[in-house]
Amino acid sequence: MPTLTSDVHAFEARATDAELEDLRARLAAARLPETETVHRRAPDPRRWDQGVPLADLLDVVHYWRTGYDWRSFEDRLDRIGQFRTTIDELGIHFLHRRSARTDATPLLLTHGWPDSVVRFIDVVDELTDPEDAAAPAFHVVIPSLPGFGYSDKPNTTGWGTEKIAAAWVELMRRLGYGEFLAHGGDWGGNITTILGGRFPEHVLGIHTLFAQGPPGLPTEGLTTIERGWAEETHDFWQHRAAYAKQQAARPQTIGYSLVDSPVGLLAWILDKFAEWSDTEDSPFETMSRDRILDDVTLYWLTRSGASAARIYYESHDSLDPELRVDVPAAITGYPRDVEKCPRPWARERYRQIVRWKTPESGGHFPSLEVPGYFVEDLREGLAAVLAAHR
Repeated sequence: MPTLTSDVHAFEARATDAELEDLRARLAAARLPETETVHRRAPDPRRWDQGVPLADLLDVVHYWRTGYDWRSFEDRLDRIGQFRTTIDELGIHFLHRRSARTDATPLLLTHGWPDSVVRFIDVVDELTDPEDAAAPAFHVVIPSLPGFGYSDKPNTTGWGTEKIAAAWVELMRRLGYGEFLAHGGDWGGNITTILGGRFPEHVLGIHTLFAQGPPGLPTEGLTTIERGWAEETHDFWQHRAAYAKQQAARPQTIGYSLVDSPVGLLAWILDKFAEWSDTEDSPFETMSRDRILDDVTLYWLTRSGASAARIYYESHDSLDPELRVDVPAAITGYPRDVEKCPRPWARERYRQIVRWKTPESGGHFPSLEVPGYFVEDLREGLAAVLAAHR
C-alpha cells in the first residue's frame, strides 16, 4: 500500500444495483439491424468486412446480459489498489501496486483507446512480484487517461497528449517517484514518447509498442519488410481509420450513441478488438469475453464514450515532428498491430534504441492477447534500458 498524502486518496468504485439492472434492461430491449450482406462461414476474417457480424454481437450481448459478472472486476481493481488525485483541476484515477522487492523500479504504464486500465490488469502481479526471483520487479502505476474510466472528464479543451505527459510526471512525483520507467501502446505509446522526449530528467527510459518517426521520411534504403510496414500503415490510415477521423472531427456526435446505447458502444469497441488483434476470425481466440466486457462495461458505467473519444480531437496527428527522444528506448512491433514503423525511420526520433524486437505473434493488445510473452518482452526491454541508463 502506498503512503497516502493530502494530494492522493484511496478510491473505491461500486456501481449501484440499479445501474446494472438498467444495463441489462437496455440490452434486452436493444433494436438491432438486419444481418450483414457479407455471407461467409466461420472461421473467416472476411466475415468482419462490414463490421461486427450480427451473430457474434448477439452472442456477446446475451452473455453480457445473463452471464457476465461486473462485481468480480470491481474486486480485482480493489485488490490491485485504486487511488485518485487532482492535477491541474482535473481528477485523475490510477492503479498503484508497490512491489515487495527493495530493488524494484517505478514503472508507469499508459493505456490507449478503445481500452483502459483493463489493458494491464492481467500483468500487474507478475510485474510487481515475479515468481522468478531473478526477474526484475517494478512498482507499477497505471493511470486512467483524462476522460476515461474513473478519471474526470475535461470540461475545456487543452487536455492533449503533451499536457497528459506533464500530468503523469506530477503524478509520479506525488507518489515519491522522481525517476521512473515508462511503457505504453496506442495513445499510451504516444504519451510515452513525449515523456521520454520532454522529461529526460525524470524518465530513466521507455518501452513502447508505438514508434513514430518524423513525417516525410523517404522509403529509399528500406528493406522489403520495412517497405511492407510503411505500406500497411499508409493503407490503414487511408482505408481503415474512419473511427479516428470521426472522433477527431466530431467526437460529440458519435458520443451520443456511445453513451446512450450499450449495444452501440459494444459494437464500436468490439470491432477494434477484432480488427487489431492477431486472430483469424474473432478476438475471443486470444482474449476472454470477460476481459473485453470489463473494458466495455467500464466505458458504459462511467459514461465515457464521448469524453474518451475527444483525445482524438485534442491530439490526432499532433506529435511534434521536431521531438527527439534521447533517453534509452526499447521498441517492440507486434506483427498484427495497425502501425509499424521501419527502424531507420524510428532512429530519426529515438536516438538511443537499445533493443528492437519484432515478435512472431501478437497484435495491438499484447498484454491481453499474449500476456506471458508481453511480460517477458517488457522485462527484457526495460532491463536493456536500465543497463544503458547506468
